[in-house]
Amino acid sequence: MTLCLAAGAKVLALAVPSFTLSWTHSVERVTWWERWEVRPEGLRPTDARVEGTGAGMEIPDNAVRDGAAWVYHPRLPLQPEVLLAASGKTPSGWTFCTEDGCRVLGATAGAPIRLWTAESCPDAAPLGSPAP
Repeated sequence: MTLCLAAGAKVLALAVPSFTLSWTHSVERVTWWERWEVRPEGLRPTDARVEGTGAGMEIPDNAVRDGAAWVYHPRLPLQPEVLLAASGKTPSGWTFCTEDGCRVLGATAGAPIRLWTAESCPDAAPLGSPAP
């Protein structure tokens, strides 16, 4: 199974079992982090960490404090796709990491970044191409 990542007109195909996303909340300036599994049926968040709370940022009931962050296991089903907004209003974009390294996505305003799984990604750039 392949993880497909589309940003604008560019599509990347990544053969990875998992990835992480981290970002800074636009209002509260708090860091959020999530680990996702790549499965044939879709994407599933397995672990999450948030450094604090604020407007629209409630800590789940199953979260426990671990040092400077709350950690928990999201209770979401498999997702057929994940859309990441790229408003340009946050202090940074999304940090997308795999076992091969990290890329910053959506640091400037633009179309949403789309993640999904497929046998092959349409018009995918070869692995190792510059970041979208």
